[in-house]
Amino acid sequence: RAALDRATVLLSMTKGGKRIDNVWGSGGGQQSVKHLVKEIDMLLKEYLLSGDVLEAERCLQELEVPHFHHELVYEAVVMVLESTGEKTFKMILDLLKSLWGSSVITVDQMKRGYERVYCEIPDINLDVPHSYSVLERFVEECFQAGIISKPLRDLCPSR
Repeated sequence: RAALDRATVLLSMTKGGKRIDNVWGSGGGQQSVKHLVKEIDMLLKEYLLSGDVLEAERCLQELEVPHFHHELVYEAVVMVLESTGEKTFKMILDLLKSLWGSSVITVDQMKRGYERVYCEIPDINLDVPHSYSVLERFVEECFQAGIISKPLRDLCPSR
């Protein structure tokens, strides 16, 4: 009973509660999708500022949601489509290549991420007029780098 009372107090604390919450098992897959999407978005933005692939990989693994890595692939490709210039294009390509090479992102998660982009490209194109051509170029670069398979490359929609 004393342990439960103490746990209740610790969990009700605003600062320490989050860490304890994760230790006791509501981290990883127990986190809300909204929270995970926000974490992945922040991870990608931080990576684009720092360029530290290993840190991005560490942060992704700390989320403990390998079944949700398709979200990182999706968000990363969308960032490429929305960006102007080559820097984001190259950095995201390098990140995906590294995460693929280290097997942090599986074949299935990579495929699901790309398929989501393919399904949503008509809507993305409304906001980003040249997204089809950028997507085709990015998909081809990913195929050349060995990140995606030929069948997945061939599914890429074109205008």
